Parts: sequence; C-alpha cells; structure tokens
Amino acid sequence: MIKLKDRILKLGLKTIIIFAVSIVIMYLLVSIYSKKYIYDSIEEIPYNDVALVLGTSKYLYNGKANMYFKFRMDAAYELYKNGKIKFILVSGDNRHRFYNEPKQMRLDLIKLGVDKKHIFLDFAGFRTRDSIIRANKVFNLTNFTIVSQPFHNERAIFIARQKNINAVAYNARNVRKLYRIRQFPRELAARVLMICDIIFNKPPKFYGDNIVIEETSNMEEVSKESKNKKSNKIDRDNFK
Repeated sequence: MIKLKDRILKLGLKTIIIFAVSIVIMYLLVSIYSKKYIYDSIEEIPYNDVALVLGTSKYLYNGKANMYFKFRMDAAYELYKNGKIKFILVSGDNRHRFYNEPKQMRLDLIKLGVDKKHIFLDFAGFRTRDSIIRANKVFNLTNFTIVSQPFHNERAIFIARQKNINAVAYNARNVRKLYRIRQFPRELAARVLMICDIIFNKPPKFYGDNIVIEETSNMEEVSKESKNKKSNKIDRDNFK
C-alpha cells in the first residue's frame, strides 16, 4: 500500500513537472515566433495607416499612475509624430460608465498632440483577442501596428498572425523589473488561455456594424455614433 502511494505521488509530481515545463516551452515559442514582427526602433518599423493601442487602466488599484498606460500612450504618439501611422485605434474595456479605457486613452493622446480627428475608439476590447479580431472584422483592418509592452506584443502578434492578419508591433517602454516579475505568472496564464482560444476558435464578445477608419470633418459626431452602434454596445447581462 505504501509503495502504491509512493508511485502515485511520483507520477503526480512528474505530471506537474511535465506540465510546468510544457507551459514554459510554449511561452518561449510564442516569444521566438513573434520576435521578427516586433520593433523597438522608430526608424525601422514599417508604415501602417493605423496603430492599434491595447487598453489598460490609467491608474492602479492604489491610485498611483499606471506606467503601462503612460508608456503605451507615449509610444503611440511617437509613431504618430514620426509619420509611421496616420490613425490611432484605441481598444479597451468600457463595461460600466465609471470605467472607460478608450475614452481615457483618447483624452491622453489628444493632450500629447494627436489630432482628435485621427483617433478612433473600440469600446469592446475586453481582451487582447477581442481587440485584435475586432480591428480586423469590425474596423476592416488587415494591416496595422500594435502598441503595447514587449510581453504583451508577443502574445498579440501571435493571435494576429494565427488569424492571417498582417500586423506588426511597436514596443512601448517597459516598466520597472519588479513589476515585470510580478506580471510574469499572469502572462503565463494568459498564453495558456490564448492557446485554448485558438484551439476552440473563440470569437470576441461582440462583433457588430463595420466602422471605417478614415479622416472626416466631424469626428465628434462619428465618435458618438460609433459608440451607439451594435459593435460597441455593451450587453450588461453578460456581466451578471
């Protein structure tokens, strides 16, 4: 009986080790695959009409500034200022009226110097996969530049390329090493979920009416109209 328990324990331990090693290998393979599509240099990154900025909150739970947010806005503005993009699509969470990532990103980009006529908002970018697929299916983009931190860009590029989207990415400045270490377990889990989503071909929470990204003389009206379209409408029942 004792020997049987020992065998079961050893088998369980081996299974855990194999699973852990497999996750790490998967993590590294995603990084290796995505690397050739990701740029650190503003001079080397190719031109795309649109940059997709992946959302996050402006402030942390303790009220301090979220540097992930700040550095993404800085990177998007850098692409815009240097003529590497013309339009910016900000995609993030807007599940209730007191939390609106796209609106906050738009405000900060305008403060940096981006013309408001060149900013479009996706209010249903609840997850990275949603933002990538909606950029393609709702906003009709087949080529665009993703903006986020390096670890996030790797996953986003993998998602895009798996969906045959010709995306590249521009790395926003990374946060301090301590925060990156804290982020690592979460990113491991996110990549496991990403693989599951790919296997089961999980769709975004919302699709909706198509929105064309082009310059217009009355962007205020377009922003209000697009927020009311089905593609950007939040179904409150999904959060009960």
